[in-house]
Parts: sequence; C-alpha cells; structure tokens
Amino acid sequence: MASSIETSKVTSHFRSISLPSRSHPLTTTVEEHLSRLRSSEVVSSSSSASQSLGELKSLYDCIDDLLQLPLTQQVLSNLRSPTEESLDGSLKLLDVCGNVREAFSQMKECVQELKSSFRRRRRGDSSFAFKVEAYINARKKLNKVISKHLRSLKKKGPTKGSHNEATLSILGEAGEISYSVFGSLLGFLAMTSAGTKSRGWSRVSKLLEAKRLSCDGGEETNEVQGLDAALLSLRMSKGIDDHLGDLSERLEELELSIQEIEDDLECIFRRLVKLRVALLNIVNH
Repeated sequence: MASSIETSKVTSHFRSISLPSRSHPLTTTVEEHLSRLRSSEVVSSSSSASQSLGELKSLYDCIDDLLQLPLTQQVLSNLRSPTEESLDGSLKLLDVCGNVREAFSQMKECVQELKSSFRRRRRGDSSFAFKVEAYINARKKLNKVISKHLRSLKKKGPTKGSHNEATLSILGEAGEISYSVFGSLLGFLAMTSAGTKSRGWSRVSKLLEAKRLSCDGGEETNEVQGLDAALLSLRMSKGIDDHLGDLSERLEELELSIQEIEDDLECIFRRLVKLRVALLNIVNH
C-alpha cells in the first residue's frame, strides 16, 4: 500500500512538472515558425532560400530558449531515452547541414572560376566554349555529389517520435522540417535532367530558345538554372560579346546570393551545435 502511495506521488509530481506545454508562449512561437516553414520549405530562388533559412535560425533560437528553462531540463532529464534519441538526431542534422554548406561552397568556386575566365577573355576569343565546358563539367561533378547527398538524406531522415511531451515533439518536428529545407537547398543547386546528359546540350538550348527562360517571364527557374540556361543558349552564339556584360552581372549576383546563403547556413550550423550541447548537458545531468 505504501509503495502504491509513493508511486502515486511520483506520478503526480512528474505530471506537475511536465511543462512547458503546447500553450506555453515559447512553444506557441515555435509552432508559428514551424507553420511558416511548412508553407515555404520549397526553395525556388535565392530570396526564398534566405527566407527559409531565416525562419530556421529563429526556430532554433526559440528552441534554445526552451531548452534553457529549468522546467524543460527537469522534464527531459526524466525522459532519458527519448532525449538521447533527440541527441542522436542533432548529430545527423549537423552532418547534413555540413554537406549542404560544402555543396554551396563548391558552387561558389564554379561561379568564381567562370567569372575569372570572363575577366581574362579578350574580344573574339574562340576559347569561350571551352570555358563554358569547364564550368558545366564542374557543375556535373557537383550534381553527382548533390545526388549522393539527397540519397543519403532520405536514408538518414528524422524518425518521427511518438512521444507526447511538448519539447520532444517540437524537436522531432524541427528536425523533420530542417531535413526538408536542406533537401530543397540541394535541389536549388541541382542541374536539370537534360543538362546532365552529354547529348542534352542541343535539346536544352532549343528549349531555352523557345521558352526564353532567362529573363522574359517564361517558365520559372532559379538563378542557378537560369545561368546554366543562359550559358547553354549562348555557347555557340557568334554574338557572345554582346551578352558578356549580362553574363558577368548574373555571375556577380549569383556569387553574392550564394555567399548570403553560406552565411545563413553557418549561423544554422552554430545553432545546431548549441542544440547538441544543450541536449548533452541535459542527458549528462
């Protein structure tokens, strides 16, 4: 009987500290960030990438505030096994974020190399086609890396936790949406299926010529695909000198956009490290 009373007291005490709940101001704010991320997780341009990454940064800032609450730490320390699962998940997220950062770094190198070749190019230089080939070959290599990362991302995707505790549920949802954003960012850098095939040059070029993908308000493409399209359509053009200024401007803008995304990814990487440290402290408490 005494044992039953003690068990009842422990259960009652545990329930009394099972806060913050979904109604807590911090969890409410987290839910708002998650909601906005769900509606904008598909990255279709550099601006949408920055928007999603900005929301992701704010999300993890709120989660960090949540994990700093003594009440949260007390609850999670009593839920050791699911908290350790969240800790394992944080390591996977760090790995994926690092892969995405590296992919954008490689893309920036491709852009910078092409920019450099443009500066060295003299009017009437017939080697332009080789410079474009070098760029596309580098893009193809990067595309293989991206495909590998996407396959890996599907395999190591977050396991949806079934625990009802608010903070653990939030961590699971944040991981899920983070994977989605990271996958979309990799897709942002990917080449079109036709562009990855050696015989796809003429087909892509004709398609671009017909639909005017670059700037005329036709079929929507992001900045990376737009650059690929412009290079393919002008690759054999005799009037390449007339478009060199436009291409140089595209490269300059794309480099700046990639740098901004890299900076955002660096901020998120640091927040994920902070998340992991916070969970480690709770588990080892």
